[in-house]
Parts: sequence; C-alpha cells; structure tokens
Amino acid sequence: MNISLDKEVAEELITFKLRRIQELIQSILKHWDESTAESFINKARDGTYPEAENDAIELRQLLLEEEKLKNLLDNLP
Repeated sequence: MNISLDKEVAEELITFKLRRIQELIQSILKHWDESTAESFINKARDGTYPEAENDAIELRQLLLEEEKLKNLLDNLP
C-alpha cells in the first residue's frame, strides 16, 4: 500500500515531532540541572545521579529518535 504525502505536509509533521522530542530532552536536562545530554548520561552512568537510570534510558532513546527525524527531514525528496 502506497500513500502519497505532500512534501510540505511531511516537513511540518516531522518538524512538529522533532520539536516535541527536543522539548522532552530539555525537560529531562532541566530536571537534573544539566546543560548537555552527554554530561547527564555520564553522571547517570557513574552514579552521580543514582535515581537517574530511567531518565538516562529515555534520553538516549529520544536522542536516537531526534537523529532519525533530522536525517529524514534532510533527505526528503
């Protein structure tokens, strides 16, 4: 089954989803008073934030999704 989607609509949908993911990333970082994802993940890993495991896992997943969406947006036909 093929579905046709206007490029502008696709860009809007991807951009909306990308912004929402970036908001979630910033929310996690703000909660832990961190400025970068890498710093937060390292501190969660080394035990600086002993209760941060779930947020670190979620953050990693959000970062992967963010990267996929950026690539998709960059490679729209």
